[in-house]
Formats: sequence, structure tokens, C-alpha cells
Amino acid sequence: MPAGSAWCQAALLLLLSCVPLWAAEISCRNEDGETVDWFALYKLPKHAKGQIPMLGLEYLYMDALAPQWQLGKYLINMSQGALGQTLQQLYEAYESKRNTIAYAIYNDEIPESDSKGSKCGHTKGFLLLDKSQGFWVIHSVPLFPPSPEDGYGYPSTGESFGQTAICITFKYDQFTEIDQQMLSYNPGIYSCSIPEIFQADLPNLQKLCAKSRLPLAPLRHLSKLQSARGETFLHFAKSHLFIDDIYVAWMAQELKTDLLAESWQRSGEKLYSNCSLDYHVYNINIIGMPLNSTFHSINDHSKWAVSRKYKDQWTCIGDLNRAAEQAWRSGGFICTQNEQIYKAFRHLIIHYESCTSGHREL
Repeated sequence: MPAGSAWCQAALLLLLSCVPLWAAEISCRNEDGETVDWFALYKLPKHAKGQIPMLGLEYLYMDALAPQWQLGKYLINMSQGALGQTLQQLYEAYESKRNTIAYAIYNDEIPESDSKGSKCGHTKGFLLLDKSQGFWVIHSVPLFPPSPEDGYGYPSTGESFGQTAICITFKYDQFTEIDQQMLSYNPGIYSCSIPEIFQADLPNLQKLCAKSRLPLAPLRHLSKLQSARGETFLHFAKSHLFIDDIYVAWMAQELKTDLLAESWQRSGEKLYSNCSLDYHVYNINIIGMPLNSTFHSINDHSKWAVSRKYKDQWTCIGDLNRAAEQAWRSGGFICTQNEQIYKAFRHLIIHYESCTSGHREL
């Protein structure tokens, strides 16, 4: 190879290595930093009983390229994990202050703050997009993530209990639908930038970011969303004026399936399994994980539900609990009939509570 050609190749490689992440397509990223259509993770609680003691930082991970649970390569407080790799794009966008990228981070419990956003939704997540595409992460971790200026970190308060997160990559046009969901969702945004070029398509996010007056929100709103690679998702968003259990009163009846629900059972008054409507909702009692570890729902802060019958294959991941007080809070769930996601979550269930008494073993 001529010396000049070799020099050009080396220069090109050096140039490419210096290109920031935001110059590539904004996307969910896996533990190797590769773009993925979606990923899901389940952080294990410190209280899991199994072959090895748990730090409360281990997690199960799966994505569109490897759609089965595997133990994460990193601990959840390490920036090399999927959450850290995905958030790195948001941090770089924040530092660049580019007016062609929009982001919003929200949580009902805000990092570095004594106040809780009780007037806002019981919602937790973050999104980043440009006029081409972006991602949306929905999770269950209070006080997470830190503000962009602080870089990646995971709160020690999130170690004790189980937590879930799902990231989905969307083309730009889907964010107009997500923006509509935000009206009912009413997230407590604590860090954001929605530049003027997004005003026509993301008016609700822009108002939420500016903390200005919002239009009247629908009691509930259901959106059909398509991931960048064509996976179909349904997003349920309820306002605080839809005063009912979202699992029983809406999701199970809309999806026409009995649901097995896993959610935080310590917060407020527990709601028992409910068989009062056409489609029933049963509380999960015990979760079984790899390494022969198990834990009870009382040690789990995650929020998810799956179809009881295997043929229905619905999985929903969100940010509302089955607790009486949460009937008065806004929030929601993203649901999919992806077979691999369904099997991964469905096979974790060891016991659930019947509507009469006792447990059902699976």
C-alpha cells in the first residue's frame, strides 16, 4: 500500500474516533455501545436469596439483538452499562448546547432535592431526539438519573429493591404521539431543552419544559407507537383525574387479557387481586431469577405486568403501582406483544395471588 494511502486511512480512522455520539443516529445503546431498537433490564434486589450474595447493583439484560435474559456485563452504577451508554448521548447533547436536539428528564422524586413532585405524575424516564430519531426510556428508579451536568450515577437508594427499565428507539414522527401522551402523563421534568424548531411538533413537552400552562388533558389516552425497526407498542397514559387502578380498570380490559402484575406493595394501601371485571388482575408474590435466586414482591420496586395466558403474550412496563393512593396519580405503561420480551418476564413468575385466597404456583 502506498505511504500516502496508508496515511489517509489512519487519518480517517482518527477522525471517526473523534466523532461524538450525537453525530451518529440517536438510539438506545447496548452494553457494547451498539445501537439497538430496544432493550429491557431488571435490576435485582439486594434481598434476593440465591447462590451468591447480591450487591443490589446486578441486573438482567436483554435487547433486540440478544432477546433473552443474561446477567449484565457491568453493575448498574457503572457508566459502561446500557443505561450509561444510552445516557451518554444525552450528556454530549447537553454539553454541545445544539439547538437541533431536544431532551427531557423527569421523575416524581428529583435528584438533589428535598421536594417530591406529588403534583406531577408518578412518572420516571427520559428522552432524547433530533429531527431524525431518538429514544425514550421508562423506568422505576427514584432520584435517577442525575442532572446532565453531574454525569452518570446511580442512587444508593435504588440498590435495595428490584427496578425495571425499558428503552425504545423511535423515528421522529413517533414523538408527536409521545408528546400527546405527555398531557395526561404530566411528568415532573427537572432537566430539559426543547428548542424552537420542535415547537410545532412537541408543544406539550415545550410547555412542560418551560413550566407554562398546559391545555386540558384527556382523562386517559392510548397511543399506538412504532419503534424504528417496526415493532408495535401501545402506550397507556392516565391523568390524575382518571381515579382508578390502571391495571384493572383499563389495561386488562383494553388488551382483553388477564394480567399478572408486579408492583411495589408497601406504598399506601395494597390493592388485592381483582376479578370483578371481564378480565382479571392477579398480584405476583414471588419472582425467580437465574442463579437460583428468588425474592418477594415486597422487595421489588419495579412495575410490570404480563398476560396470564401464554397465547396472549402481552408485556407492559411502566411507572404506576397497584396501590390505592396511585389511583389519584397520573402515569402509564408501554405494552408489547413481542414474544421474546413476554417469555423473559413470564418465566420469572413463581407464585401469584388468587382472587379468593392463597397463592398460585406456576
